[in-house]
Amino acid sequence: MRIIGTNVPRKEAPAKLRGQALYTDDLTLPNLLHGITVRSTIPRGTIDSITFPPEIPWHEYTIVTAADIPGRNMVPMFLEDQPLLAEHKINHPEEPILLLAHPDRHALHRAAAAVRITYTELPPLFTLEDSLAQRQIIWGQDNIFKSFLLETGNLEEAFAHADHIVEAEYHTGAQEQLYIETNGMIAEATPTQVTVTGSIQCPFYVHRALKIAFNLPDEQVRVIQAETGGAFGGKEDYPSILAGHAALLSLKSGGRPVKIIYDRAEDMAATTKRHPSRTRHRTAVTRDGLLLAADIEFIIDGGAYATLSATVCSRGTIHAAGPYQWPALRVTSKAVATNTPPSGAFRGFGAPQALFALERHMDLIARTVGLTPEELRRRNFLRPGGTTATGQLIGPDVDLDALLTRALEASDYHPKTARFARENPQSPIKRGIGFATFMHGAGFTGSGERYLNSLVGLEGTAEGRIRVLVSSSEFGQGTNTILAQVAAESLNAHYDLVDVAQPDTAIVPNSGPTVASRTAMIVGGLIQKAAESLLETLRLTAFLPANHTPQDLHAAVAAYVAQLGELKAYQRYEAPENIFWDDAHYKGEAYGTYAWAVYVAEVAVDTLTYTPTVTRFDALQEVGRVLHPILAAGQIEGGVAQGIGYALYEKVVTRNGRMINNQMTNYIMPTAADLPPIHVHFAEHPYQHGAYGAKGIGELPMDGPAPAILNAIENALSSLKPAHPFNTIPLLPEDIFEALTLLPS
Repeated sequence: MRIIGTNVPRKEAPAKLRGQALYTDDLTLPNLLHGITVRSTIPRGTIDSITFPPEIPWHEYTIVTAADIPGRNMVPMFLEDQPLLAEHKINHPEEPILLLAHPDRHALHRAAAAVRITYTELPPLFTLEDSLAQRQIIWGQDNIFKSFLLETGNLEEAFAHADHIVEAEYHTGAQEQLYIETNGMIAEATPTQVTVTGSIQCPFYVHRALKIAFNLPDEQVRVIQAETGGAFGGKEDYPSILAGHAALLSLKSGGRPVKIIYDRAEDMAATTKRHPSRTRHRTAVTRDGLLLAADIEFIIDGGAYATLSATVCSRGTIHAAGPYQWPALRVTSKAVATNTPPSGAFRGFGAPQALFALERHMDLIARTVGLTPEELRRRNFLRPGGTTATGQLIGPDVDLDALLTRALEASDYHPKTARFARENPQSPIKRGIGFATFMHGAGFTGSGERYLNSLVGLEGTAEGRIRVLVSSSEFGQGTNTILAQVAAESLNAHYDLVDVAQPDTAIVPNSGPTVASRTAMIVGGLIQKAAESLLETLRLTAFLPANHTPQDLHAAVAAYVAQLGELKAYQRYEAPENIFWDDAHYKGEAYGTYAWAVYVAEVAVDTLTYTPTVTRFDALQEVGRVLHPILAAGQIEGGVAQGIGYALYEKVVTRNGRMINNQMTNYIMPTAADLPPIHVHFAEHPYQHGAYGAKGIGELPMDGPAPAILNAIENALSSLKPAHPFNTIPLLPEDIFEALTLLPS
C-alpha cells in the first residue's frame, strides 16, 4: 500500500486553515432576505387564530403559512406524519407554525414576538412511561411509532432451570449533538426550480423532501452541501425542514434568496436529540455464570413525530444482546410518541442506549454469581462458529478473549484493581476501574444497503486529475480524505491529484446518506470497484499501459479526455452473496460485519464534593483495516469524549416538553480540561467487502464509555454501599450524593 494506512494531509484542511472555507452563514447573494420561524408556545393543542398586531409594518415582511406550500405538507422519513408547517394541530412546544422574511435580520425577532397565536390546549404526554400508559392517545392507535420482537430459543425452559434470575432497570437521557456550526440554509425558489445550499449531512434526503413539498421532478430541485461544521446525526433529517422553510419564503418573495440561520438557543431547543431510553433486563444464569436466557424490554422516546425512531429502535434491539452467546433470548422493543420535539439520529443511534444497559447488567450478574466482571464475560463471549441473536454466523477473525486480555493489560487493570481496593478505605478520593465489551454493526441494518442501491462515480478531467463523485458529506470526520485515499490507491494515482466533488445533487449520484458508519466501508468499496472500471477503459483504449505509474495514469486521463471526451466510471452497490436479512422474521445477517471493542475507564470520585472524574481511558477496537491512523484515532478520541459527556455531564432539562437549559452556559459538556488521557489501540482483521478491508469506525466509540465509566464508579464506591445502583445516565454529583447519604425511600 502506498497511500492506504498512511497519514496523508486532510483534503479540506488548507481551506479551513486559511479561512477560505465558506460555511452557510458566510455565504451571501444579491437581494438576500433573512428568515425566522414562529413556533408553538404550547406542547399540544389546536390553532384557533393567527393575528398580526398593527405596530409592525407587515407589508415589509414575507409571511408563509402551511397554506403557501405548493405540494404536500409533510417531511418524508420512514413515516409521513410530520408537517413542514403546522396547519391545525400542535404536537410539541417547538412546532413551526409561521415563517417570516425581511432584509434586516435584526428586525425579525421583534416581528416574530409580535405574532399572536391563540390555541385550544389539549393534555400532553412528556415521558415514555406516560406514553406507554396511554393516558392520552397522541399518535396513531397506541402511541407506538414502531415495535420489534427478536426471539430465539425456549425462554420459559431456560428460566425454569436457572440458578439465579437477575433483574434490573436502566435509563439513559437525551443528549444534544452540539455541533460547532448551528443549522443554516440558503434557498432560491421559483414555481419551476428550487435550489438550496446549506449545512447538510444527507443531500438526497433534502432533495426528496423538497420534491414533495414543491411538487417538482428530480431535475427541478438542486441541493448543495456548503462547508458543514459538524453533524453527529443531528443534520441527517432536520435540514429537510429548514430547507423547506427557506425555500417557501423564497418562493413567496418572488424568488429572492432567503437565508435562515438558527442561533444556538433555537438550535438546541427545536432540533432533534438522542432518544431517551428505558431498558429492563431479566436474565437467567447458572451458578457457574453461564448465561441461559435474557428477557429484555427496550423502550425509546421518539418525541412528537416518527422521524428516524424506527431505525434507532431497530439498532438498539439488535445490539441489546451484545457480544454474548444466548441459548434463549427475547427482546421486545418500542419507539413511543411524546409531546416533545422529535428525537433523531445521534452517533450510535440506539446502540449506546441498549449497550449501556447490557454492560451495566453484566457487572450486576457477575456480583450475583460471585465472579469477576472479566470471568463472567469470558465464559459467555461469542466465538467463531457461534451465532448472534439474529442467527448471524461468527467468523474466524473474532477473538474477544484476546481483545479483552490486551485491553486489560494496556490499562494495567489487574494491578490497579488490587491497589485501589487497598487504598480506597483510607482515602477521601475513591478510585475505581471498569470496562465494557461490545460490538457495533457497520452499515445499514438488514436489507438497508440493498434498498439504498447506492451509486458512486469517478471522473477524469482535462487536466489529468481524478474527481470522486459521491453524495457522502464531509463535516469534519475526514470523508473527503478517506475517499481520496481509496481512489488514489485503487488507480495508482497521486493523492494530491485526486479531488472530491462537493456534494451537489445536480452533479453527484446518490451514494446514500453519510450515516451508520457506512462511508469508508460501503462507499469506499464502491470507489475501489469504480476505479477498476476506469482503468479498464483506459487500457482497452490503449491510453494506459498494464503496469502504470502515477504519472502514466494522469497523462492517460488527460489524453483520453482531449481525444475522446468524457471519462467517467460508475459502480452500483451489490450485496455480498452471504448477506441476507429476513425483515418479516427479524432474522439473518443484521450487518455485513461488526466492529468489536473493549473499553476500560479509570475514575476518581471525590467523597467531599461527590464529583466523579475520568482519569484515564483505554479504547481497544477491531475495525477491519485502519485507512488513516490519525483520523481513525481522532474518531475514537472524539467518540470517547462524547461518551464521557453522555455518562457524566450532559443533562437535557425540560419543562412542559421544552428544553430549558438550551445554552452552552447551562447545558454542561466536557471541555478539554475535563477529559482524561485517552489511549487508543487498534486490532486489524480486514473485512473482505470493505474498502481495503475497512469496517465502520465512527459510531463504535459512542457505545462503550458510559457503561465502562459507571462500572468503574461502582467499583470505586463498592466499600461505601450506595443506597441504590447507578443505573441512570447522566450520573451527576447530586445523584452520587443521594446514593451515598440518603436512605432508600
